[in-house]
Amino acid sequence: MFLRCLKAELQKCRRAPVWLAFVLLPAVPAALGTGNYLANRQVLEDGWYSLWGQHTLFSSTFFLPALLGVFCAWQWRLEHAGHNWNSFLTAPVGRFRLYAAKLTLAAGASVLAQGCIGALFVLSGKLAGVPGPVPPQLPGWLLCGALGGVAVCAAQLFLSLVVRAFAPPVAFGLAGGILGLLATAQGLGYAFPYSLLCLGMRANNPRLELALPAFALSALAYTGAFVLLAVGCLRRRDAAAE
Repeated sequence: MFLRCLKAELQKCRRAPVWLAFVLLPAVPAALGTGNYLANRQVLEDGWYSLWGQHTLFSSTFFLPALLGVFCAWQWRLEHAGHNWNSFLTAPVGRFRLYAAKLTLAAGASVLAQGCIGALFVLSGKLAGVPGPVPPQLPGWLLCGALGGVAVCAAQLFLSLVVRAFAPPVAFGLAGGILGLLATAQGLGYAFPYSLLCLGMRANNPRLELALPAFALSALAYTGAFVLLAVGCLRRRDAAAE
């Protein structure tokens, strides 16, 4: 049943290829970060690490949280339109599977975005003539960034479920990314879900030694908490009232 739910969500993407945004939009922070690196090369002397710090400062704080917010709000768009909640809630599938399919697709979009960010980082560095090899930590940065992105997706899916309007959850995602950077700067990165994205990607601090057990536990805890909140909300929702 879960695979059928996931297939239905994938069909929505094929008909409205919103996933293309995760391929195209990462080019914007990559261009901004590379331009900033080239303009301040005399100060940013750490090569690939400096370039990564400039790339992720833009992407993890502004672009990715808002982009994930748009995708999660789009996933609930059809259910919020008209009386589509009736068909959604009366489907012969458990509420958890319905929600898990949406979260799985959002997590896939987060992984896709990280892959594009990594590819653009390597391409930008080669074009900018950054000396030395690509940092061996890059796969770890991308993997942890994707894991932090899943926690953000869980939060955004819950907000988009509760709030019918499209814009407020997207705005909250953007604000969450900025607040996440501030929380990380104050040493509270593990305590705020939106901080996990920039913390996992080592935004603006690529040589940071991440406490992996605490990071993974925080990401799983926030993801689980928002899943429970969303499924509980779905179970209380009355189809006849929609």
